[in-house]
Amino acid sequence: MRHYTRAAMSEPAVTDPTDTTDGAARDAVAPAGHRPMRSFVLRAGRLGTGQQRALEQLGPRYVLPYTAQRLDLDAVFGRRAPRVLEIGFGMGGATAQVAAALPGTDFIGVEVHTPGVGALLRLIGDGGLTNLRLVQHDAVEVLAYMLAPGSLAGAHLWFPDPWHKKRHNKRRLVQPGFVAQLVTRLAPGGYLHCATDWQPYAEQMLEVLAAEPRLANTAGDASGYAPRPDWRPLTKFEQRGIQLGHGVWDLVFTRRPEAAAARARIIAP
Repeated sequence: MRHYTRAAMSEPAVTDPTDTTDGAARDAVAPAGHRPMRSFVLRAGRLGTGQQRALEQLGPRYVLPYTAQRLDLDAVFGRRAPRVLEIGFGMGGATAQVAAALPGTDFIGVEVHTPGVGALLRLIGDGGLTNLRLVQHDAVEVLAYMLAPGSLAGAHLWFPDPWHKKRHNKRRLVQPGFVAQLVTRLAPGGYLHCATDWQPYAEQMLEVLAAEPRLANTAGDASGYAPRPDWRPLTKFEQRGIQLGHGVWDLVFTRRPEAAAARARIIAP
């Protein structure tokens, strides 16, 4: 099953990308006169017995209710640690593996589909993972309202829905407005790691990320694409694709220090 990203997006950008004020709740998710555009389709998925049990038993502890207020992440996790946002974790297998491998990092997983949330809660329980919290809501609103500027050490966007048909390309999550919003939530030096198995989307990702002056490509100018980091697990879908000869493209960008970003704006054509 494809590990789709299911997050919401609006046109135009959801907020002023220069907003780095810690308490400012002045993001407008759906400006007047604009209909929100979704990069996901809600489907009624089958909820297994184990997933239902996990939702009932573990949901109250590990699922954070959506609220249009900034999270106190130190209070949520009971410690201070680097925080990484997992956007659209699907059934949660890769997210659980990464969280287990990096116990010193806290992860916030965002997913709208109930079976996926239940599946990851089950993995949390089976693995005794304490460094994972979930939000079942649109990622753009979570990003805009719940996460403070500069609060993230990283963000993962792995195998988002590529929206193959040309007329649907505008629904792809990686668009300039979304990236501008996301960058404000990264601390200087924080990273954004995208991965896709659809080459046209990989090319669009590279174009959009390279055009954001506050981001620097860790791959340099050689090809633009990065090798898969050892800590990113191979999903079942990805492994099947590789066996069939399909390509996979990873992109890893980091947020520049503010002075370097300002220089990049001046240099950019």
